[in-house]
Amino acid sequence: MPKGANQKLKLYYLAKIMVKMTDDQHFLTMPQIKERLEECGITADRKSLYDDMEALRTLGIDVILEQVGRNYYYHVGSKHFEIAELKLLVDAIQSSKFITEKKSNELIKKLTGLVSEYEAMQLKRQVEVQGRIKTMNESIYYIVDEIHTAISTNRRIQFEYLKWNLNKELVPRKEGLYEVSPWALTWDDENYYLIAFDAEADKIKHYRVDKMRNIRIMDDRRLGKEHFKAFDMASYSKMNFGMFGGTETKVKLKFKNDFVGVLIDRFGKDMSIRKSDEEGWSETSVDVAVSDQFFGWLFALSDGVIITSPEDVKDRYRQELLKITEKYS
Repeated sequence: MPKGANQKLKLYYLAKIMVKMTDDQHFLTMPQIKERLEECGITADRKSLYDDMEALRTLGIDVILEQVGRNYYYHVGSKHFEIAELKLLVDAIQSSKFITEKKSNELIKKLTGLVSEYEAMQLKRQVEVQGRIKTMNESIYYIVDEIHTAISTNRRIQFEYLKWNLNKELVPRKEGLYEVSPWALTWDDENYYLIAFDAEADKIKHYRVDKMRNIRIMDDRRLGKEHFKAFDMASYSKMNFGMFGGTETKVKLKFKNDFVGVLIDRFGKDMSIRKSDEEGWSETSVDVAVSDQFFGWLFALSDGVIITSPEDVKDRYRQELLKITEKYS
């Protein structure tokens, strides 16, 4: 039998055919496999294909042979990702604000290449990112990569930090560059943040990664190691509402028992809960960064959650409520 022009790529094309055209519900017979290979310019006899299937198994591709009556069928079983796992990843990419619409579609297309064409159709039914609020910073992936490099090499970074103006343009927040020591990246409230040490202010700060531009890794070594020895990222995120900074304060809250789920979602299961003197109410003490965002969260809960102490936080919330009332009087 004459050899096909792509004979040296036989195993590659066979693997591609099996992964793309078979799964737990879709199978190929040996004649069908030979036919698909011939479409790729490759000839193969039955005996050599038996050996090739075994080679695919050795390479980690889960080729399964099943007999139904007198017929034999081949398909790929478990893959690197189960279809349910890929659906989860697709949903995460779609809902992510920091990933641009263009990059979202590119990533999802790559994910569909990991499954059969039949399973890919299940993913494509979800590939609708039009109209979602997405970042417009296409360079964010390279910025994240630079930050990881700076962290792994123990170096400081400089960058421009941007804000929106009324012309819908991103402009620098100040003249000159920000200089910080990067220590971590975190995901909060659908945004990506850099957690870093600002030596000039002598404190930990966070920055929206999609608002960073022209990042440069410096030769200077990072500072602030002592501030991060006992740093708890989960507690930091819980304390900073929407990652807006404020004065860290222990606040006592009184809440209706029906609101316990809201508080656990915000502060976690480790928060203390004790009964209140008033029937149907409970109390807790939590560390928060007192900010307008904290008060906004509290306002959204109406009279279901009340600040009981400290007095200065209660007074500040009263003043905020009065200012809002005056605007509508």
